Amino acid sequence: MADIENKWYVLRAISGKESKVKEYIDAQLRMNSKLAERVFEVLLPMEKHTSLRNGKRVVKEKLSLPGYVLVQANMTPDVASTLRFIPNVLGFLGGTSEPTPVRQADVNRLLGNVEDVEAGNMQDVPYNVGESVKVIEGPFSGFHGVIEDVNTEKHKLKVMVMIFGRQNPLELSFMQVAREE
Repeated sequence: MADIENKWYVLRAISGKESKVKEYIDAQLRMNSKLAERVFEVLLPMEKHTSLRNGKRVVKEKLSLPGYVLVQANMTPDVASTLRFIPNVLGFLGGTSEPTPVRQADVNRLLGNVEDVEAGNMQDVPYNVGESVKVIEGPFSGFHGVIEDVNTEKHKLKVMVMIFGRQNPLELSFMQVAREE
């Protein structure tokens, strides 16, 4: 077994049952040593959401891709069949009979290990609070506003825009705005 290829695959699961699918696969890995030799990791892509509740900041983790479970495996027909027929699994992403691996760059982006050139360029575009910008993309394209908050981790800006005579906050990505000259 010198030629082991660990690749990532995406299982489609019934929405809301993703954690049950992960628990079931983890239980199968503990019981079935042949499966444990081929399946290396099972992940649910999560993202953190911060909200204010009763004046306190609350951080919750939420699925970033509802209905999907990531599996790193050395895929064989036996492993594919076992994974496909787990309760609450609808099949592999792509709908073909043979599972198609996902590119490592896509998995890195989902897991937050961004190595993209585009993300690197975004680091070089810091905006400052109080700066005037013009919305260049999206439903509010053409509107002008002032930056209230900069979130460099998520590459988002909170921009106050005058709509119908009232100031309204918009959350926009760095790519949706341009500096005003």
